[in-house]
Amino acid sequence: MLRKIIHIDKEKCNGCGLCAAACHEGAIEMINGKAELVRENFCDGLGDCLPACPTGAIAFETREAPAYDEAAVNASRRAAAATGGGGCSHAGGCPGSGTAVFRPASPSPEGAPVSSARPVSELRQWPVQIKLVPVQAPFFDGAKLLVAADCAAYAYAAMHEDFIKGKVTLIGCPKLDGTDYSEKLTQIIAHNDIKSVTVVRMEVPCCGGLQVMTETALKNSGRFIPWQVVTITRDGRIAE
Repeated sequence: MLRKIIHIDKEKCNGCGLCAAACHEGAIEMINGKAELVRENFCDGLGDCLPACPTGAIAFETREAPAYDEAAVNASRRAAAATGGGGCSHAGGCPGSGTAVFRPASPSPEGAPVSSARPVSELRQWPVQIKLVPVQAPFFDGAKLLVAADCAAYAYAAMHEDFIKGKVTLIGCPKLDGTDYSEKLTQIIAHNDIKSVTVVRMEVPCCGGLQVMTETALKNSGRFIPWQVVTITRDGRIAE
């Protein structure tokens, strides 16, 4: 049927995710750092997402589209409520893709003996998956960027203290994710004030893809910034 529906200009989209949060029907999701209308039959054409967009990337258009399916929207809401809102199919987009900035936690409760201190997380931001992180976000301003293989944190015991501390962390697996992240990493480096890049990869050959993607992004970004590659062995050591 011919009806009014939203259109998202991906060139203008900065990946903030505010439109997905504003869409009460769950028609919009964040995919590879960009907003996308994934369920046309969930879009009621009222445009609650329009004022939420800071870049003017969303507009109305009249075109052929499935009719608004209120029953399907309500069923999706009930399913999300029944599972506690988990997953990425509930109304408002994926709850795990919302950005957040953290302050480092105190290593021990106030007044506790130093000997009782336990290691704490040095993670400064969320999300951390390359697939979910927006292309532009406040935590990228002046950031030292860590691009790490997700296995590295399990293999190397001091990952937080030696690598995550003081950096914005992005993780991924070129083999399991099945995605070439070089274009997205290029945009992150090119459009943010990134001060340095550290790649932490595993010694296994497939992990070389993460290094190649990052090196390609550095070359294509047009930026000249310090970078290094650290390789972790399967038994948890830094390779010589």
